[in-house]
Amino acid sequence: MGIGLFLAFIGLNETGLVVLGVPGAPVRLGNIAQSSVLLAAAGFLLTVVLMARKVNGALLYGIVATTLGSVALGLTKLPSSLVSLPPSLEPIFLKLDIAGTLQPGVFPVVLVIFMMAFLDTIGTLIGLSMRADLLDANGNLPEIERPMLADAVATTLAPLLGTSTTGAYIESAAGIAAGGRTGFTSLVVAVLFGLSLFFAPLFTMVPGYAAGIALVVIGSLMIQSITRLDFDDFTELIPAFLTISLMIFTFNIGVGMTVGLFSYPLIKLCTGRAREVSGGMWVLAALSLTFFIFMPKG
Repeated sequence: MGIGLFLAFIGLNETGLVVLGVPGAPVRLGNIAQSSVLLAAAGFLLTVVLMARKVNGALLYGIVATTLGSVALGLTKLPSSLVSLPPSLEPIFLKLDIAGTLQPGVFPVVLVIFMMAFLDTIGTLIGLSMRADLLDANGNLPEIERPMLADAVATTLAPLLGTSTTGAYIESAAGIAAGGRTGFTSLVVAVLFGLSLFFAPLFTMVPGYAAGIALVVIGSLMIQSITRLDFDDFTELIPAFLTISLMIFTFNIGVGMTVGLFSYPLIKLCTGRAREVSGGMWVLAALSLTFFIFMPKG
């Protein structure tokens, strides 16, 4: 048994074959000898070095360099054209089923989607605002109702265009890291996104592992927020740990947020410190509990 544990620790089984993680695990080590993996690692290293040297546009340079390398290695094909017309919205525009969403049996689905969108937005806004140094001394975002309203309007308009929920995305951290921290930045990005619809062949040729470099780098930068945790206070540490770990292992910000929002007041209550929990936090805890009651099972 001891030999088996040792072999598992070093990544080998009894036959001498390399075991790349646990079978069925959501995340495990892939083929690190694959060209795309090596290219992504090189692009990541390039991006980190450029950022360490304070080079403006380091994230963009990393993505472009990785994409060009992918083309040179034959992993990515050049598009036949650089410009194209956006696809028609006619098949999905205003295709709504309002009556269907009012059926009693659909209520759990609507509740789950609402909770996921709501908590996802809050978590994203706080995370991005922390990175942009927009939070006050108490860790709150002043006038948070404004970005929440903008997110709500965008989410309401999205179904009219036949798309999924729109709003705040954690990928915006890439723009913050590049120096964009004002409302004007959002307007410029919106215009550029609109123009990008006509250059879809050019942008869709960027492989996922090239764009993913920016997300990995931004994730490493945002982890500094955990330094603000009080590691000596378990009533603060454990809810934060549950939130972070479940975000990672469920691949969902909303799930981590709901667990954190429910466990925080519960632990405070059980330790006789319920007075430290605000009324709004109790409301969020109740909504989080409702989410787990009605969420799809299995």
